[in-house]
Amino acid sequence: MSEFEKAVAAAVEQLTTDANEGSVDTTLVEAIAKGLGPSIYNADASTVSCSDSEELDRVRESFVKGKLGVAADDDSIDMAIMAVCETLGMSNRNKLRIAFYYLLTKHFGKEDVYAA
Repeated sequence: MSEFEKAVAAAVEQLTTDANEGSVDTTLVEAIAKGLGPSIYNADASTVSCSDSEELDRVRESFVKGKLGVAADDDSIDMAIMAVCETLGMSNRNKLRIAFYYLLTKHFGKEDVYAA
């Protein structure tokens, strides 16, 4: 199993166990992982810290607004980000960025951004 496949499998596992996602769209998970590039192999960059407000601001600005193109106000986006933090477990120190971005993509209905 390649490192990419391991990262995708870990994200799918986190989505099914921590987020209770009954049916995970593995094609979407793989597309998000590809979009993140080599960062998924770096221990620090591969996770999201919900206690780091600067990181959450970057998630909002770069991913939600930038990549997904969500035009909602900051408060609405921040509430969605915090909901994902809670879904994956506030005490969980290993919230995988792939899983985090997957849940945000689904929340905002922006799966078409990753369509082939």
